[in-house]
Amino acid sequence: MVEDSKVLVEKIENVDEIFSILKDYLYGKEIPFVSREKWEEIPHTPFTTLISCILSLRTKDEVTSDASIRLLKKYDTPEKIAELSEKKIEELIYPVGFYKTKAKRIKEIAKTLIEKYNGKVPEDFNELIKLRGVGRKTANIVMVYGYNKKGFLPIDTHCHRIPNRLGWIFTKTPEETKEALKKIIPREYWNEFNHLFVLFGKTICTPVSPFCSKCPIEKYCKKIGVTKHR
Repeated sequence: MVEDSKVLVEKIENVDEIFSILKDYLYGKEIPFVSREKWEEIPHTPFTTLISCILSLRTKDEVTSDASIRLLKKYDTPEKIAELSEKKIEELIYPVGFYKTKAKRIKEIAKTLIEKYNGKVPEDFNELIKLRGVGRKTANIVMVYGYNKKGFLPIDTHCHRIPNRLGWIFTKTPEETKEALKKIIPREYWNEFNHLFVLFGKTICTPVSPFCSKCPIEKYCKKIGVTKHR
C-alpha cells in the first residue's frame, strides 16, 4: 500500500528497462540549438556550472549557451569575474532573462567566493545555498554536474512534468516531486535522472502536444494530463 498520497506507485515497474531505453535512445543526442562543441570551449568546473545554471533561469537554451560561452570562455574563475564591472557582465550575458539582476548577482557571488571560500564553490550543499541567488535547484545541479556527488536529485520543469505524466506521482511543485521521486527511483539512477529527463522533455515528451508516436517508452506511460499528442 502506498502511504504517501503524492506517490502513486509503490515502485516503478520496469524501471531498469525504462532507464536503459532512454539512455540508448538519447545517447549522443543534444539539446536543440545547443552545440556540444561550443560547450567544450568552456572549462568544466563547479564555478562554471554554477554560473551557467544562474544564466539559464528563465532563459532559452540557445541563449544560455551563447551567453555562457561569451562570459566563461575568458572569465572562468571568481577572480576574473570579480574584476569585471557589472556593465561588462551585462554586455556579455545579454539577452538572458533578467540580465541586469543576474549580472549583479554573478559579481556578488564571485566576490563572496573569494572573501569567504578561498575562491572555491562550496562543496557542501548547505553552504552553497547560503550564496545569495542560489536556490536548492541550482545547488542540486552544482552538486551533480559540478562535483559529481551522489545522492542529489535536481528537478526542473521537465523532471517535474514527465513523472506526473507517466503516472508515477501526483505532485504540484518541483520540491514535492523531488521528495516523492526519492521514494521510488532507485538511488543508482539519481545522478543521471536529470540529464535524461531534461533531454527527453525537450525533444520528445514536450509540455504541449508531446511526440508520443516517437516515444520509446510510450507503452509505459499513462499519459496523465495529455489531451493532444503527435
